[in-house]
Amino acid sequence: MLDAAPLRNDWTRAEAEEIYNMPFMDLLFRAQSVHRQHYDPNQVQRSKLLSIKTGGCAEDCAYCSQSARNGAKLSASKLIEVERVIAEARKAKAGGATRYCMGAAWRSPKDRDMAALEAMIEGVKGLGMETCMTLGMLDDNQVFRLRDAGLDYYNHNIDTSERYYSEIITTRTFADRIDTLNRVREAGMKVCAGGIVGMGEQQMDRIDMMLALATLEEHPDSVPVNMLIPIADTPLADVAKLDPIEFVRTIALARILMPKSHVRLSAGRTDMSDELQAMCFFAGANSIFVGDTLLTADNPEEDKDQILFDKLGITAMGVGSDGSHDEAQANTCPGSAAETREEASV
Repeated sequence: MLDAAPLRNDWTRAEAEEIYNMPFMDLLFRAQSVHRQHYDPNQVQRSKLLSIKTGGCAEDCAYCSQSARNGAKLSASKLIEVERVIAEARKAKAGGATRYCMGAAWRSPKDRDMAALEAMIEGVKGLGMETCMTLGMLDDNQVFRLRDAGLDYYNHNIDTSERYYSEIITTRTFADRIDTLNRVREAGMKVCAGGIVGMGEQQMDRIDMMLALATLEEHPDSVPVNMLIPIADTPLADVAKLDPIEFVRTIALARILMPKSHVRLSAGRTDMSDELQAMCFFAGANSIFVGDTLLTADNPEEDKDQILFDKLGITAMGVGSDGSHDEAQANTCPGSAAETREEASV
């Protein structure tokens, strides 16, 4: 049996660059071998994302239609009612989602909204689902209140590399992002952090973004990898599309550097072919968002996802009685890396 890929937080840029630029077939084989050591390769986690407060954000993220500062024309809404959130979560669970993610277009939440956010968390947890929120930057008091309400995951993407960050966002710094991630982790919540590719960055920026996550004190439990969806009237509306092979390489790098993290194939799937998505799953992606929208962007409809899953023989990852996902280890996983040892090596 192959030894499990080590969990490392000391990856170097040279190592990450060498992995990213491996011959493509070797890269896919290595990523899939690492994946099989920790997960059933034929299971994918389904999550549902709901925008609980849309538009009017004070940040100037160049990719975002919800910014009040970058030219997009999306009107602002108020925080939606707790009862509606729970009703939508109930529908998501009936549709096979096991994690419910709630996102608000804020630089950071206001204290007056915390009680409603706590009630949302408690209501969704009461349905037996994992909870995740993305609310912007948090102070210590807000972190503890969310934790004590039962929040499982906090999403706070680093977006891109530290070098390229100021080209995309000027209203906060890369260090601000890392500080919030550290605050969440130190409070005992799980971290969900990834980024967006296809924003005009260089290859090294994609490598450095994954390296920044892989060298945190603890790897994020979930790593969303988003393909930019160009939004009209935003600064990135006309950016050139990223080569799909570069996207797959980014997925594979995330899987290899962070072996036990859920790697989420997130925004951009509407424009991806079945073949590209299948290649991403082979490269180690094992989580998607279901539903026809992601905050404000389009997402493949659930029946289309099911058709693809049926083609590939993929089933939905379940949630155990303790709230943890069913994750088959390499020694119990059909077609595990151990079974392919005789065929090839990387």
